[in-house]
Amino acid sequence: MKYAILAAAVALVLTGCSAPSTDAQPLVLVTHDSFALSDGILDQFTAQTGIPVQVQSAGDAGQLVNTLVLTKDSPLGDVVFGIDNTFASRAVDNGVLADYASKDLTSAEDQYLLPEGQGREQLTPIDNGDVCVNVDHEWFAEHGIAEPVTLDDLIKPEYKDLFVTEAANSSSPGLAFLLATIAKYGDGGWQDYWTKLMANGTKVDAGWSDAYYVDFSGPSSEGDRPIVVSYASSPPFEVPEGATEAPTGALLDTCFRQTEYAGVIAGTKNPAGAQKLVDFLFSTTVQNDIPETMYVYPVNAKATLPDSFVKFAKIAPDPFVVSPADIDENREAWLAEWAAIATP
Repeated sequence: MKYAILAAAVALVLTGCSAPSTDAQPLVLVTHDSFALSDGILDQFTAQTGIPVQVQSAGDAGQLVNTLVLTKDSPLGDVVFGIDNTFASRAVDNGVLADYASKDLTSAEDQYLLPEGQGREQLTPIDNGDVCVNVDHEWFAEHGIAEPVTLDDLIKPEYKDLFVTEAANSSSPGLAFLLATIAKYGDGGWQDYWTKLMANGTKVDAGWSDAYYVDFSGPSSEGDRPIVVSYASSPPFEVPEGATEAPTGALLDTCFRQTEYAGVIAGTKNPAGAQKLVDFLFSTTVQNDIPETMYVYPVNAKATLPDSFVKFAKIAPDPFVVSPADIDENREAWLAEWAAIATP
């Protein structure tokens, strides 16, 4: 749900965020390794509340939820950010979250809320974005090959060994891409599609950072694969200063809409402070910062988009959708079937 600048991709360990001197016990924000905010943003929370914040990364979003489940009897922190709509039910069903949704939510954000009983009471929407196949325009132009457009194209011979995606069982964009294929081809047809996808030389990486920064051939990487699963909002990040066009693009016919949430971790020793931090993540202070640090869209209706998003980011007009209830009921079976096909 869910994207960071290159510097954030290496934030894999506990990191303290600088803050004014205070005697208050820090709140620990447990998040995925793509979390990023501008310098000083979390200091503003400390200035408002007197509470410092420490950020602890726990891998990709799928690993984040798995870690919370495994440590729920001895919680790693106070607040979690980065649980998305593909993994939310697992976190809720395993009781890792306390009941709290931000008091600042309005009806304008209703479209991002999870269904009642499936996370609405525990998770506050923070950002959203379309997980889509991205292509390196420059690579295709240099090689004289037409770019793919649809999911069907990815299994064609001309795109053999050109595609990299994330593992569905460890990565939220990887799972989102799997769900897009399930929505497209149906519960009885996606398996054949994936068999053909793997036979066409698809590479599967553990997480988004490896896929995008290591294997993708775009400007931010040294890789050799010009097709990658990323976000519709990835291209603005690749635009050089002064340029009028993005060197990469998102295939809007391949997208699955992802929303990321924050919640209070059950067992926190400072529930009141944790609730304030959730509210802060939903505030315009953070929401206005999200697009150019995590390259996703804010959900707060009062947030302002930067010019880069207005000019270069696109939203899928008709993204693939799988209901949270269907994901909850079938996720483990789908992942087992996927692993049998996609694991060497």
